[in-house]
Amino acid sequence: MTKVLVVDDQPPNVRLLEAILAPRGYDVLTASSGEQALEQIDAEDIDLVLLDILMPGIDGYEVCRRIRDQVDTAYLPVVMVTASGDEQKVKALEAGADDFLTKPVNQSELLARVASLARIKRYQDTIKRQATELTAWNQELESRVESQVSQLQRMGRLRRFLSPQLAELIVDSGDESFLASHRREIVVVFCDLRGFTTFAEASEPEEVMGVLEEYHHALGDLIFRFEGTLERFAGDGLMVFFNDPVRCEDGPLRALRMSVAMRTRVRGLAEAWGRRGHDLALGIGVAQGYATLGTIGFDGRLDYAAIGSVTNLAARLCADAQPWQILATERVYSAAGDAVIGEDAGLREVRGFSRTVHAYTIRGLDNSRVAS
Repeated sequence: MTKVLVVDDQPPNVRLLEAILAPRGYDVLTASSGEQALEQIDAEDIDLVLLDILMPGIDGYEVCRRIRDQVDTAYLPVVMVTASGDEQKVKALEAGADDFLTKPVNQSELLARVASLARIKRYQDTIKRQATELTAWNQELESRVESQVSQLQRMGRLRRFLSPQLAELIVDSGDESFLASHRREIVVVFCDLRGFTTFAEASEPEEVMGVLEEYHHALGDLIFRFEGTLERFAGDGLMVFFNDPVRCEDGPLRALRMSVAMRTRVRGLAEAWGRRGHDLALGIGVAQGYATLGTIGFDGRLDYAAIGSVTNLAARLCADAQPWQILATERVYSAAGDAVIGEDAGLREVRGFSRTVHAYTIRGLDNSRVAS
């Protein structure tokens, strides 16, 4: 229902306008002064104002100017009721009136002007509502974009050391608490290329980079497939661990399956490298033990790292391994189960460790015992 405010200090004039408008379905409110009119406008959602000019206190011109000065009522339709005379009409328009009526008011003219301005007010309300909705949609869109950008940044950070499926799982859950420093038992795989230093010294940098690109691409694919956590690529050296941040019950078996797959994959690359005159082979060390894990670095450059003697042990076994040999500790070999084919490599003095390490050479896998 259209709400019309009739402002006039003469009660007969108010009753006349009310008698014309109310039967036509208009909700008529009244005010007997300019001050009271402004209070009503602040308190009610007025659709149109019928405003007398000559009133004690604040006259109609001043009321209209104040209506126009307020952001919320700047476009509120105002019809000023004037006495005869062009001067009052000009002043009414200058004050901001949308239209005017001359006393005595003609009923048909009044109804026509009120209906016309009420329709305009409805259009204005529609535009205002749509603008508000558009603002809300834009804010929601900005929030969604910000959230998606944040999610992509988190995904990019996690994908540096996790397989895509694990990174996506963690991002979807919104839980990055695993990045905080913690202690856990892990299985570490360390590998590098035999003969790489000699090759790098004798080759052009572009050729070295080409070999590394093939090598990293091949092993990176396997790390993702076996859902290992990549700690780092450092030239030809690579370290992966299992059972963190996502726990896995078959960490030792998974680590050895990945190691065997890596050896097979790199043998294929080595054949092509050999045809180009590069004598390169792979060595791998695997160990199991406790480490402290978490993010290291600084803002803008954070990595996920494992700190502990188990990482050093895997690296030392890798260094002791012969070309194409996979050396695993007895603990890893035993925990991996019957699916792994290996042989005793004896007790070894490992640099940096006071005790000897019982190692096993991993020959391959018994595929009939490996769960798919």
